[in-house]
Amino acid sequence: MIQRTDPAQPRLSHARDYTRPGFYVKLVLMALVNAFGLYGIMVSIPQQQWLVLGFLAVTLLVADYVYFSKRAIPAKYLLPGLVFLLVYQVYVMGSTAWVAFTNYGDGHNDSKQSAITQILKASDRRVGDTATYPVTVVEKDGELGFAVVRDGKAEVGTQNTPLAEAQGAVVAGTKVTQLPGWTLLSPSDVQARQQDVLALRVNLSDDPTQGWLRTDNASFAYVAKSALTHDAATDTFTDPDGKVYHADESVGAFVADDGTQLTPGWRVFVGTKNFTEVFNDSRLTGPFLSITVWTFAFSILSVLTTFALGLALAVIYNDKRVRGRTFYRAIFLLPYAFPAFLAALTWKGMLNREFGIINQLLGGADIAWLSDGNLAKLAVLGVNLWLGFPYMFLVSTGALQAIPAELTEAAIMDGAGAWRRFRSVTLPMLMVSLAPLLIASFAFNFNNFSLIYMLTGGGPNYSGTPVVIGETDILISMVYSIAFESGGKQYGLASALSLLIFVVVGVIAWLGFRQTRKLEEIM
Repeated sequence: MIQRTDPAQPRLSHARDYTRPGFYVKLVLMALVNAFGLYGIMVSIPQQQWLVLGFLAVTLLVADYVYFSKRAIPAKYLLPGLVFLLVYQVYVMGSTAWVAFTNYGDGHNDSKQSAITQILKASDRRVGDTATYPVTVVEKDGELGFAVVRDGKAEVGTQNTPLAEAQGAVVAGTKVTQLPGWTLLSPSDVQARQQDVLALRVNLSDDPTQGWLRTDNASFAYVAKSALTHDAATDTFTDPDGKVYHADESVGAFVADDGTQLTPGWRVFVGTKNFTEVFNDSRLTGPFLSITVWTFAFSILSVLTTFALGLALAVIYNDKRVRGRTFYRAIFLLPYAFPAFLAALTWKGMLNREFGIINQLLGGADIAWLSDGNLAKLAVLGVNLWLGFPYMFLVSTGALQAIPAELTEAAIMDGAGAWRRFRSVTLPMLMVSLAPLLIASFAFNFNNFSLIYMLTGGGPNYSGTPVVIGETDILISMVYSIAFESGGKQYGLASALSLLIFVVVGVIAWLGFRQTRKLEEIM
C-alpha cells in the first residue's frame, strides 16, 4: 500500500528539522559567522573604526534574522552575494572616490594629530640630566616595543601606545626579563632589525610634549624631546632659531612664511584638484593625452585583430572538409591556457634587442623592439594578438555551431556565394551572441595592466615628466606608476584617474550594450 504525504502538512527543510543533520550544520555555520563577527566588533572598538563596527553589527543581526526566520527564504540565497558586493565593490569604490578628493599620499598619510606627533619625534634630541633605563626590546603581533623599569615599576609601550604598566612582568635587577604575551628579542634579532629599533619612539604618556624613550644601542633608553616647540593654542611649531610654522589646512601641512614645510603633513579635502592636475601641469598634459589616445587605440585594435584572426580560424576549421580539425583546435587553444603574465615575460626575452630569438631569426638584426616607442607599441599589439586570438577562436567556434544549418542552405539555394553567405547570414548571426563578449574584451584590454607591466613596463619613458610614465603605458598602468613607482606616492591623484577610467569604460559599455540590444531587435 502506497502512503501519500498530506499536502496540508508541508515537509520541513533540512535546516529546520531538528531530527536531521542539516539543522546542526546550519547551527555550527551560524555560530562561526557570529564568532567572527563579534571578534571583528571587539577589534574595531580600540581602533575606533565605528563604520566597520556598525556594518558588522547590522550584518550579524540581518544574517541571524534571515537564516533563523521562516519568512525570508529568498534572502537566504541573496544575502551572501549582497554582503560580498558591499565589501568588495561598493566599499572599494566608495573608498577610492573619497581618496580622489584628498591629498592622500607620501607625506600626507594620516591625521593631523599623528602628523604633529611624527614631526615632534623626527626632530628629537636627548633631554639633559635625565636618567637612562635598561631597555628590553619586545615584539607583539609584529609591532616592536620597549619594556623598562621606571620608578620601580615595569612598563611597556610601542610606537602607537604610550608606556603603561606591564602586567605579569618578571624583573631581574632593573631590567625586564620576562613579559607574558610579548616576545623578547635576542641580540641577533635586534641586530637583524637594527634600523627599526633605532627608529622606535615610545611616548612616556598620552601627551607627546612630555617626551619619549629612544635608544642608540638597544641596551639603554633615554628620554628625548623635540627640538621644535608645538603651541596647541596657536596651532604652530617654532624651531630653535625662532622660525614659526603655521598650520595650513588647504595643503595639510605646517608652513613657514618663506614657504618651507614641515613633514609629514596630514590628509585634507582638496576638492577637484586631483582631477584637474593633469591638465594644469604642462609637463603632464601632453603625455596624458598621448597615453589616453594610445589606450583607446590599443583596446580597439586588440579587439579587432584578435576577433578577426580568431573568427577566420574558426570559419576555416568549422568546415568538415578540413582534416585534423580536432588537433588544430587543441593547438590553437594552447596560448589561452598559458598564464598571460608568464607569456609576456617570455616574449620580453624573445624580443630582447641583443639576445632575443626574434632578432636572431631575422638574421641577427638589431631591432629595438622594446626601446623604440612605435616598435614597442607594435610589439605590445603583436603579443596581445598571440594571447587573445584563442579566446575569440573558441567563442566564435561555439557561435558558428549554434547557427541553424537551414539558414546557410537557404542562402545557397538563393544563389549566394561563400562571401555573401558569410556577410549576410553568418556574421550578423554571430554578432548577436558575440557583441557582448567583444564589449567585455574591450573593457578588459582597456585595463590590461599585466601585459603592459610585464612586457614593456610602460617604456620607453617620457622625459621631463614629474612622474615615471612611458609611451606604451595605458591609463591603468599610468595610475599604478603614479601611485607606487614615481618616488612620492600620490594616492589621491591615482584614485582620481581611476574614477575617470571607470566612467569612460562604463559609458562605452553602456553605449555598446544599447547597440547590441538594437541588433537583437533587428534580428
